[in-house]
Amino acid sequence: MRFLANENFPLPSVNLLRQAGYNVASVTEDFPGIEDSQVLTRAADEQRVILTFDRDYGELIYRLRLPSPRGIIYMRFRPHTPEEPAVMLLNLLQTEGLKLDGQFTVVDRDRIRQRPLP
Repeated sequence: MRFLANENFPLPSVNLLRQAGYNVASVTEDFPGIEDSQVLTRAADEQRVILTFDRDYGELIYRLRLPSPRGIIYMRFRPHTPEEPAVMLLNLLQTEGLKLDGQFTVVDRDRIRQRPLP
């Protein structure tokens, strides 16, 4: 699975995911300051799942009908450490039967919710 870490996704988590063998591009490293619509376009073009703490992506995709990426993982919590998002994602990726492709996935500390992307 290929990911695109939004600018608010901590670089220590990006590096931890890379060390675990995942292909992770980073907005912070490649194109700091780009608009969310450009992040969506890049993720869609490169078939990546967006990793973000930004809730605006739901509005951009469902209300404004901007291009959908392969998936979105919206982490809806404040991390205790810069590595915590990666640890949570690595645990999430081990969940049997969980599908991230084509899904808007909301990750809270105590639950996961999903909605199909348009």
